[in-house]
Amino acid sequence: MRATTVIEVRPARAPLSGAARVPGDKSISHRMALVAAVANGPSAISGFSRAGDCETTLSVLRALGVPLERASGDIVIEGVGWDRLLSPEQDLDCGRSGTTMRLACGLLAGSALDLTLTGDPQLLARPMERVAEPLRLMGARVETSDGRPPVRLQGGSLSGIEYELPVASAQVKSAVLLAGLRADGITTIVEAVPSRDHTERLLSWLGVPVEIAESPGRRVSVRRAKPRAFEANVPGDISSAAPLLAAAAAVPGSSVTIEGVGLNPSRSAFLEVLARMGAEVEIEPSAEAGPEPFGAVTVRHGDLRAVEIGESDVPGLIDELPLVGVLGALAEGSTVVRGAAELRVKESDRIAGLVEGLRELGADADELPDGFTVTGPAVLSGGAVDSVGDHRLAMAFAVAALAATGPLSIEGLDSVADSFPSFVPTLDSLR
Repeated sequence: MRATTVIEVRPARAPLSGAARVPGDKSISHRMALVAAVANGPSAISGFSRAGDCETTLSVLRALGVPLERASGDIVIEGVGWDRLLSPEQDLDCGRSGTTMRLACGLLAGSALDLTLTGDPQLLARPMERVAEPLRLMGARVETSDGRPPVRLQGGSLSGIEYELPVASAQVKSAVLLAGLRADGITTIVEAVPSRDHTERLLSWLGVPVEIAESPGRRVSVRRAKPRAFEANVPGDISSAAPLLAAAAAVPGSSVTIEGVGLNPSRSAFLEVLARMGAEVEIEPSAEAGPEPFGAVTVRHGDLRAVEIGESDVPGLIDELPLVGVLGALAEGSTVVRGAAELRVKESDRIAGLVEGLRELGADADELPDGFTVTGPAVLSGGAVDSVGDHRLAMAFAVAALAATGPLSIEGLDSVADSFPSFVPTLDSLR
């Protein structure tokens, strides 16, 4: 069981203001590192995330014999291809990172390695059969433990498949596309609801044959290819920026700017939700070229109103939905989120954890099987809440604390190191 720390967050006694930067995007950092490991030479990545989950991906690559050098946010990874990956001396430890485990399974499915991927107790409770099934269909030998980690993987010769995702998941899609780089024929993923598209953007930018058709459903296809080495910058993580922007929306009179943040359309739905809820949102795109769009985002407080979030909205909002719940507690009317059952199998059951925490603060919140309802506006009290070791819930409760009537002690706020190690001092810098 991971030890947690109780950290007190004080209410905002004045509007939040100023500009800040957030860590490099976790999703993009994971993908760039894994693809660089099998590229045809050294790749230089700047702005690489220092989040614990991304450090885990680098540790996995080191265990596979991939040479890499790290200096602050810059990293150089020497691509060794699939054939020169080494069999690890012990099980690959994926820590708490589901992204590391799922994407590594896809990348290694076409190798000659026989290995086991494991992790912390929190990760061992998460579903992995959703990745194992398509990789088996491609020809890899994959065994799970009643559908969960540890995962035993024997890579080998793969064949392309057409696979319709049973649940919207960028991680499953990415695992299959990465396996497709070593498969004979065409590998196609069919999405009923589009998920974040970082993997196909990166692969296309690196010269991999990628074809995308938007109808019927969204179809993403790749062919066997070896990515070229590259130099790239990781933009700021929009999911790390989200709690700071939500804080600006929550605290009257506030105006906060996040610079150099990713503006990928498949990840920016939270900005649209902020605007729908009544906040003022201003976006200034950068003209700099690269695999991902980025720029500056400014959010100013406005009178908040309730929103309804449906199943088609969820993939672009999955990490930010706890923040929607917090803002819903401060908004006029009933905020309803449906089609988000995936929240129950994240680092925690985020639906149950969010609703319990909001109730502790005095909000009117209820669970739905696949989401939640929050009716406001509520007067949020201080006190104490438990983030159940989940970094997204911890940051959401920190935002709620800014709008509360008294200090809030958050158990497990140290879990923000998984994605945003400097979250608390960055938030304090805007006071």
